[in-house]
Amino acid sequence: MTSLILIAALAAGVAPGADPAYPALQAAYDALKIKDYDRAVASFRQALAVNPNRANVHKDLAYTLLKVGENEAARDEFAAAAKLDPADDSAALEFAFLAYETHEEAEARRVFDRIRKKGNATAEQAFQNIDRPLADGIRRWQEALRVSPDNFSAHQELARLAEERGELALAAEHYEAAWRLKPSERLLLLDLGRVWKETGKAEQANAALLAASRGAQPRVAERARALLPARYPYVYEFRNAIALDPKNVELHRELAYLLLQMGQKPEAELEFETIHEQAPDDLLSAAQLGFLRLARNDAEGARPLLEAAMKGPDDELADRVRAALKLPQTLRKPKETPKSRVSVEAKTLAEKSLEKGYLKDALKYLTVAHESDPVDFWVMLKLGWVYNMLHQDKEAVQWFKLARESPDASISKEASQAYKNLEPGTRRFRTTFWAYPMYSSRWNDAFGYAQIKTAMQLGSLPVDIYASTRFIGDMRGDIGPTKQIPMPQYLSESDVIFGIGLSTHPWHGLLGWFEAGEAVNYLPGRSDVGTAFPDYRGGVSFARGWGHTIGSHGGFMETNDDGVFVSRFADDFLIYSQNRIGYTMGSVQAYWNFEVTTDTLRQYWANYADTGPGVRFRLPVTPKSMLFSLNFLRGAYTINEYNPRRPNFYDFRAGFWYAFTH
Repeated sequence: MTSLILIAALAAGVAPGADPAYPALQAAYDALKIKDYDRAVASFRQALAVNPNRANVHKDLAYTLLKVGENEAARDEFAAAAKLDPADDSAALEFAFLAYETHEEAEARRVFDRIRKKGNATAEQAFQNIDRPLADGIRRWQEALRVSPDNFSAHQELARLAEERGELALAAEHYEAAWRLKPSERLLLLDLGRVWKETGKAEQANAALLAASRGAQPRVAERARALLPARYPYVYEFRNAIALDPKNVELHRELAYLLLQMGQKPEAELEFETIHEQAPDDLLSAAQLGFLRLARNDAEGARPLLEAAMKGPDDELADRVRAALKLPQTLRKPKETPKSRVSVEAKTLAEKSLEKGYLKDALKYLTVAHESDPVDFWVMLKLGWVYNMLHQDKEAVQWFKLARESPDASISKEASQAYKNLEPGTRRFRTTFWAYPMYSSRWNDAFGYAQIKTAMQLGSLPVDIYASTRFIGDMRGDIGPTKQIPMPQYLSESDVIFGIGLSTHPWHGLLGWFEAGEAVNYLPGRSDVGTAFPDYRGGVSFARGWGHTIGSHGGFMETNDDGVFVSRFADDFLIYSQNRIGYTMGSVQAYWNFEVTTDTLRQYWANYADTGPGVRFRLPVTPKSMLFSLNFLRGAYTINEYNPRRPNFYDFRAGFWYAFTH
């Protein structure tokens, strides 16, 4: 019955040491050994594409990014690690220092403030180093404004310092004052909208952000759009934004066309008139105003507007006006679009955006580059990575699939590996197989455990439904009867189990599952069960690892903890914990085992603990997902009532683990 540990692992559908991100992680740590940091970064990102919930991998990626000078990207990875593991103050501190270095002083101050309250001296000193100058600066600029109330720079600096110090009402007051003094500074609208949003003034915030998202510098507009609601703005929101920024021609133009679509032509005409007054060179708006006047029989008002459009430099607009007026078209030589130049410029901008971590900008430029040159496989590969980093894996898989066809071997190889790692998680149906044969000297027997499972994603629900076939068996079949054991005792279930179940998606290493099925006994003459009988099992499983996986060098620790209900053992609930701590040396791991098993029925065979050394390794001639293990254990039963054996035992276990997903 020692094999109940492995039976429970079988029931959970997870075996010790299983890690779908292992190949990518091994490649990352191999690259680190030879200081190939670019390849390490790419491999870490592939591993996170398979499992984005591993805080330690985010940290390792962050430290690697620091080695290549990618401080902003490293900052974001430390932020992800700290979010996944809120108790990891070291990751939070690394994030805070990098946030400060990359001009996110307010966020850095907030994190330092949180950690210093735990008694952390480093965080306390860092907090004071940020907070004290902020307080002094606020006092100085307030004094300057008492002397000169219309000092633009004083309002701007005071607002910035107040926001960094968390005094948001004060910041909003002075961002607005600075904006009123110098409306050409479009960035102030973004600042004002952001602070109003943080203080709960949603309507005012949307007005400022909508104004900033139209007619501002591209970078400011992009950042403002990211803070706006995902829906399209309402008419009243456009009017609020225009009230704040009345000279914003882009706002007037967009509102005008929205009103046209809604059939509100008089209101739209008023907006086009405003545009014509503020931007008389906007011939498209002038032409639209002319058409509106013409539609209500104001030919005198329409004529100069339409004539200006026909005489303007925009040939396409002129032809549209001529067509509307039923005038003959002019003959012109078609213009050629310099697609290659557009593609090169867009790719350059995309690379710069990626370097700075501006993923949405990179996506925009890469899309332009693809439209200009649809067979550029480098662009397809980069689109895959950007969508992957934006957590849009279905789109990422499609781009990786296209990039696999590249004639460039390096692009094709990278895309193929990324597709292979990412595609299984996006399938509606996926099939997994694993097997774990092992030998135990304690029982002088060889055991076999295997499962093939096909799971189906249930839309956006956090659970999958699956059909499973399991095998659980051994070579000897039973021991006894003897003087000490008068009845035969079977060492495994000796079954093929067909089942249907539900399992949750993994969350921070935790998953739940339940299945109902039918067990078919393959051992003839077994006296304790029938040939076929119902089988119900389920429970929770937690698996977590820290440190260095096979392929790298350094310490590691891992735990696999399960609670498993198995109906055939008198509706017993088994609880077990397998823990290892050791050191990784390339393709070999040496470690120490700590294992405990117990159950709710308090049966002797399910209550024991063992410990001892072990080694796990991978052979170069075998698949990467095949791991061999040798363990030398000393154990003891923790309950000895009805135990026909000695309370202590030795056990040598040897086996291998193999798995794949299709």
